[in-house]
Amino acid sequence: MKFFFGKPSTLFFLLLPALLCLTTIAIGQSSGNQTSSAATAPAKEQTFSPIHGFDRSIMDTSANPCEDFYQYACGNFSKKYPIPGDMPIYDQFENLQEYNTQLLHGILEQAAQPKPTRTANEQKIGDYYASCMDTAAINADGLKPLQPELDRIDALRNKSDLSALIAQDQKIGVNAFFSLTSQQDFQDATKEIAVVDQDGLGLPEKDYYLRTDPKSVQIQQEYVQHMANLLHLYGQPMDQAQRNAKDIMVMETAMAKVSMGNVERRDPSNVYHMETVAALAASSPLFAWKEIFQDVQAPAFDSLNVASPGFFTALSGIVQQTDMAVIKNYLRVHLLDSFSSRLPTAFDAETFDFYGHKLSGTPQQHVRWKRCVAATDGGLGEALGQVYVEKYFSGDSKQQMLDMVQAIESAMGQDLSSLDWMSADTKAKAKEKLDLITNKIGYPNKWRDYSKLSISRTDALGNSMRARQFEFAREIDKIGKPVDKNEWDMSPPTVNAYYDPSMNNINFPAGILQPPFYDHAAPQVVNDGHIGAIVGHELTHGFDDEGSQFDGHGNLKNWWTPEDKKHFEQRTSCLVNEYSSFVAVDTLHVNGKLTLGENTADNGGIRLAYMVMEAYAQKNNINLAAKIGDFTLEQQFFIGYAQNWCSTARPAFLRLRAQTDEHSPDRFRANGVVQNMSEFSHAFQCRQGQPMAPVHRCRVW
Repeated sequence: MKFFFGKPSTLFFLLLPALLCLTTIAIGQSSGNQTSSAATAPAKEQTFSPIHGFDRSIMDTSANPCEDFYQYACGNFSKKYPIPGDMPIYDQFENLQEYNTQLLHGILEQAAQPKPTRTANEQKIGDYYASCMDTAAINADGLKPLQPELDRIDALRNKSDLSALIAQDQKIGVNAFFSLTSQQDFQDATKEIAVVDQDGLGLPEKDYYLRTDPKSVQIQQEYVQHMANLLHLYGQPMDQAQRNAKDIMVMETAMAKVSMGNVERRDPSNVYHMETVAALAASSPLFAWKEIFQDVQAPAFDSLNVASPGFFTALSGIVQQTDMAVIKNYLRVHLLDSFSSRLPTAFDAETFDFYGHKLSGTPQQHVRWKRCVAATDGGLGEALGQVYVEKYFSGDSKQQMLDMVQAIESAMGQDLSSLDWMSADTKAKAKEKLDLITNKIGYPNKWRDYSKLSISRTDALGNSMRARQFEFAREIDKIGKPVDKNEWDMSPPTVNAYYDPSMNNINFPAGILQPPFYDHAAPQVVNDGHIGAIVGHELTHGFDDEGSQFDGHGNLKNWWTPEDKKHFEQRTSCLVNEYSSFVAVDTLHVNGKLTLGENTADNGGIRLAYMVMEAYAQKNNINLAAKIGDFTLEQQFFIGYAQNWCSTARPAFLRLRAQTDEHSPDRFRANGVVQNMSEFSHAFQCRQGQPMAPVHRCRVW
């Protein structure tokens, strides 16, 4: 498990079951800026550019910062930056991601020219992109490129044949029924182990199948119709396709009932259960596990992490009791959904219509070139990223970012020393972990080798399938080997950052090290509020309710005294209650338990950034209370932080996020944080009892 500063890509949610290996980008959502048609930009090509410093024009200075700081800092954002018609949300992350997408587009358009002087990587990224763009060829080919996989499904005669097909699906990125990959061992972070986990649902998470409110029932019905539409496009009469889709829904609902929920899965101990292969085979006898592992060409192993044991035990029975015809239709639907973007337009449009339009509220798809840029970044991220870094990443940015990280880490050490609720023994362990954290900035020291991946200019679906097979083989080959600590889980152009508890490192791709998050031209205090809070956020993840369960070497190990753990849980429960009181959209509240880790990181991160700002001001004899223009330097720090989260989102997308995302809505990533800081109240002279200056505040770090 990894902790991202932002959230999964909008494309991930728009094409949820497809898992197209698209880049992960940081996006947010606003609980207050729900849009109407007037707030949606017309469908047209737009030019995006980074926003520098903090932007006075998006502020609503008529609002009282002590009543609603988000409105004060971001109140005119939606007027200046209406949501484009192909997005469910628009925010600072999307603006920068769109800018980066334009840069990548230029790289790929040039690489797509079939010149003999192209390097091997330029040929691969150029031809991958060109084949994706060739919709005429894709439409002309119809289902022919996917026919071998469809034939495999047709050839199934009994459930004893199912394991071989599931193994093939795993290799091509179709996680029907479950997923199989590698991971760092939670108990020995120096080695890689195999892991099988629950999967195979077409809706975002288990409760989408189980809720009975009118909106949830509507989504369930629309999902059934979506599956029917795919089966109809595949060739089944509509009345038959609808009956078949209802049968699939019955099976998936049974799978959902035995799946772990997203809150339960936040606890790493709940998703770590080492078992022998023999024990797994005994508990879920329908699946020929040894044959599956052999078919995917996994290195030999005797034990693995069965992340959700109850799911596999129940799954064996569910599949055993389900008619073979239903299983075959289930496999067809997930295969077609997964590769819909490389199939004829009708399939592509159908998948978007449900996941993008109905589930997320987005009026229209991204233009094709944007989706093909994202797909190329997903399939060949480091090949494309290497060119991006050479062209657009300033060399001194890496060193300056390292200086910022070191300053934030020093502030964390000071914070730990000052805690009055933690014993000396636990403090020593916490500082030991802090000292062992490593930092990765910008891009990998060693680029990934794609020489064994074959890319054809005339085979869009085949390219996608081979890229998935290449990535699956790379991951599965890690089993039993030492961990490579130099690996990255994001491509360099990604606008995001993450903390990895098993690696005990923080990672900042080049894509996020641009305005507004990091700006050479901005005052130091504004950069502290922007990128400083981001660095602090990732660092704090090492000490949130999940990260704090791992020691400095990345092992799942308790390093807390019982009394200190009790104090910690009392403090985190304050955040749970606080954020659970916030309304995300309509009457749907934020899930304080689901978002606890991110809320802890947001609150801790800005405190660390504030400490760095204070130290910088003291060292340079700067008066933070001095006004520069209309705002003091201290106020600029908080405005810069809040403007990280300026956004406008569609109500349907807000609902989706509130039910699935571990990050709070953007309004509360600003307001929920500053209302816990007396420093903010002092900066804006808030009276105790005002919304941003409550009597009782929450603080973990």
